[in-house]
Amino acid sequence: MRKTALVLATALALLSCSHPAPPAGRWQGTYESADTMIAARLEIRSDGQVRASAPNLRDIDAASADDRVRMREKLASDLVAGWESVEPRAMDFDGSAFRKPGGIAPQMIWKAQSREMWIVIYLGTRPGLRIAMHRVSAFSDNPWPS
Repeated sequence: MRKTALVLATALALLSCSHPAPPAGRWQGTYESADTMIAARLEIRSDGQVRASAPNLRDIDAASADDRVRMREKLASDLVAGWESVEPRAMDFDGSAFRKPGGIAPQMIWKAQSREMWIVIYLGTRPGLRIAMHRVSAFSDNPWPS
């Protein structure tokens, strides 16, 4: 009985230390405020390697509605043009947050129960912006909602 309890306790301890595999797939999303615009792509490979790109424009609060249309087009174009040069990188994943190896700040947040993904963008000294991402089977040339 004692031996069984020890084996069970050891197994539970090992399970609590293990982390689930990162969710493989592709996501894209956008963010727009009065002064900032971001288009983002994220790919998590089955081996856990991550590719992410988030071209952005800041200090755009004086832009007209027509300027903003052109800005969205430019960010979408930059996202597509630069994607092939984005190198996969390793990330630490604890089951909900992705961090740079040994890092503290979350780069992505995953909510497994609701299957929601956010990418966290740090612009200068501003607090991180959480951008809601949506899963896609293939990336779109235009990530902006219609």
